[in-house]
Amino acid sequence: MNKSERFEDNLQELARFAKVISHPARLAILQYLADTKTCISGDISDSLPLSRTTVSQHLKELRDAGLIQGQIDGQKINYCLCSGEISRNLDVFNIFLKGISEVSISCKSEVQV
Repeated sequence: MNKSERFEDNLQELARFAKVISHPARLAILQYLADTKTCISGDISDSLPLSRTTVSQHLKELRDAGLIQGQIDGQKINYCLCSGEISRNLDVFNIFLKGISEVSISCKSEVQV
């Protein structure tokens, strides 16, 4: 058993989601797919300042997390957002953040010299 397995399932799930969306390239891919409002057939790397290989690695991470899907169409792959999975992860994240934001302790950001 590794150390992360000692935590509750919902925390492990939240951590996996946070890890996937923690890279700006993956966020840019998600944003690009959302902005186009359709499935993308072709090379997403044309729209990002990254190599095709790097974009492919990020697409794989997003696919493995279930946030996007890719279907082969001849020589190309059609990439689409999986809005149901994105919504589910957002709900988990919001529940967690709501639970910790309701604590009535306030930190003062005053710097003392």
